Amino acid sequence: MKQSEVAGFYDARTGSIQYVVACPTTRKYAIIDAVLAYNEKSGSTRTTNADLLLAYIANHSLELEWILDTHPHADHFSAASYLRSRTGVPIAIGEHVCRVQEIWKDIYNYADLLCNGSQWDRLFSNGESFKLGDLTARVMHSPGHTLASVTYVIGDSAFIHDTVFMPDSGSARADFPGGSAAALWQSIQDILALPEETRLFVGHDYRPGGREAAWATTVAEQKKKNAHIVGQSREDFIRLRESRDKTLPIPKLMLHALQVNIRAGALPYVEENGQRYLKIPLNTLPGSAWGS
Repeated sequence: MKQSEVAGFYDARTGSIQYVVACPTTRKYAIIDAVLAYNEKSGSTRTTNADLLLAYIANHSLELEWILDTHPHADHFSAASYLRSRTGVPIAIGEHVCRVQEIWKDIYNYADLLCNGSQWDRLFSNGESFKLGDLTARVMHSPGHTLASVTYVIGDSAFIHDTVFMPDSGSARADFPGGSAAALWQSIQDILALPEETRLFVGHDYRPGGREAAWATTVAEQKKKNAHIVGQSREDFIRLRESRDKTLPIPKLMLHALQVNIRAGALPYVEENGQRYLKIPLNTLPGSAWGS
C-alpha cells in the first residue's frame, strides 16, 4: 500500500478530529470532517477550525482536491460548505445521506428540503474509488452509527469516523434514528478485515482518564486491545452496545447540528430581518436519557 501523509487537528470543545490527508508525491490532498465551531450558549459560529486547515495547507504548499465528510455529524457543525465557498473545491459524502435527510426532514418539518443529496457535489457509493494524486481512495459504506456513514481508505490509511474509537474507548453509539448495533458490528468487521498494518484514524476522542488526545491506531492494535471487540461475539457486542446506549444522553449539539449537516454544513437561510435561526424540535426523542 502507498503511504499517505496525514495530519490530525483536535477540537477540544467537541472531541472531534479534522484531517488533512495528502499524496506525498503530487502534494494533492483532501480535508476530512472539517468542523465549523459553534457556541450553543451565544448562538455564534466561528470558522477558526476550518481556517486552521487552510493555513496548514498554504504553509505546506498542498493542492486541495476534495472536501469530504464521513457522515452527517451529530455533535458539531460541518465546515464543508464554508470550505467550498473559500476554495471552489467539491464536497462529497456517501450516497445514503439521502436516507438520513428523509428521517430528519420529518423531525424538523423541513417541507422544502431536497432529500436527493444535491447539497453535495458528489455522492459516493459503496466500493467506489477516486484519485487523490497518485493515491487510490476507496469508499466503504459503514452503517451502524448512522445510515450514511462511510469509511475512506486512502493509501495505507482508513478514516473510520464513528465506528470504533481508540482501543480504550471501544465503539460508537448506535441509537440515533437509523442507527443499528448489528449494522455497526458488521461495519467494524469490514474495517478489521483490512490489512493489519492499515492505519486507522478515528472521528472522536474523549480522553478517558484524562489522558492526552489520541486519534491514530491500527487494525492490529484494535484486534488486540479494543475494549468492545476483544473476546466478544456478535451477540455480546450487540447486547453491550444496546445496553450502554440506553444510558447515554443525546449529544448536546445534536438537534442544533443535524439541521445544518443534512444540508452539507450550510447554515439556515437568512430571514427578512437579516438573521439566521436554528430550529429545535421539542419532545421528538422521548426515549432519550436525560443528561446532567
